Amino acid sequence: MKNATTVHSYKGAGFLLGVVITMVIAVAAKYIAMLPFLSVMGQLVIAILLGIAYKRVAGVPEHAVGGIAFSSKRLLRFGIILLGLRLNLFDIAIAGPKVLAIAIINITVTIFVVYGLSRWLKIDKKLGILTACGTAICGAAAVVAIAPQLKASDNETAISATTVAILGTLFTLIYTFLYPVLHLSEGGYGIFSGATLHEIAHVIAAAAPGGREAVDLAVIVKMTRVAMLVPVAIIIGLWNNRQVSHSKKQRLKNVSIPWFIVGFLAMSAINTAGILPEAIAEQLIAAAYMLIAMAMAGLGLGVDLVLFKRLGKKTFVAGLIGSLLLSVLGLLLIYGFHLA
Repeated sequence: MKNATTVHSYKGAGFLLGVVITMVIAVAAKYIAMLPFLSVMGQLVIAILLGIAYKRVAGVPEHAVGGIAFSSKRLLRFGIILLGLRLNLFDIAIAGPKVLAIAIINITVTIFVVYGLSRWLKIDKKLGILTACGTAICGAAAVVAIAPQLKASDNETAISATTVAILGTLFTLIYTFLYPVLHLSEGGYGIFSGATLHEIAHVIAAAAPGGREAVDLAVIVKMTRVAMLVPVAIIIGLWNNRQVSHSKKQRLKNVSIPWFIVGFLAMSAINTAGILPEAIAEQLIAAAYMLIAMAMAGLGLGVDLVLFKRLGKKTFVAGLIGSLLLSVLGLLLIYGFHLA
């Protein structure tokens, strides 16, 4: 009976309506993100917030739930795969071992600190890990990529993604004001932005005051952190299997690399090899963001506001402290590696 219900939920006008709702919200988020102030927030953040607002004002039709779930789960995977076209492995190699070391140190320390704070604040384990990964790696995209490894619920995923996205937006604004005060070179400021901010949109917006060199370096450093998503996702999957499985045999049986992570790597390899023309690659990257924005809209449409208010405050505190630490640590490492 359960399988029949699942199959039925992916058919019919209701399913199509659910997909269309998420698409309309994603398109609206894209254009809203083009406005001067709101451009800092980015399409993904706005899509989540619009989804939450839509549910609050208009409600979600029961027969559209299947289509919304399709957007927030299936389309998300394809979006993450296409996002791999942003990653050029040669750029990471050119950036050098110092940049790679900064990325690894920042990610490792931030994940452990945010997760530790989450446990201290008595936040659910899955929610804590998702927030930690989103803060450390690449914002909402990291949250939704890691969520399947933990079998996290839509509410846990949405709360983490929204928290990290809002924090990233806040810190982007702070960075633009701090730029003249930090007295970093253009390159140093770009590395700082790329090594410490959450979303790619945040990194570009924050690095802009430093000029073209700052933006170029910021994106390269940021993509180095994005590349870390693959090993982190695998490690967390192994760790989670160890937690839920009692026997070593069962743990090994449960180990799997998500197919969309493999796809992400494959797209990165295609981009690195220069197989696709740049214009086509740019179009596919734009499509990736649209698919992920539809997924964010779907998550927003599924948010339980009561649960969000109850769990969101502590999650925000953990993410805020982790973001502050990430910024300070990133700045210290830049000076320590003589990249300022």
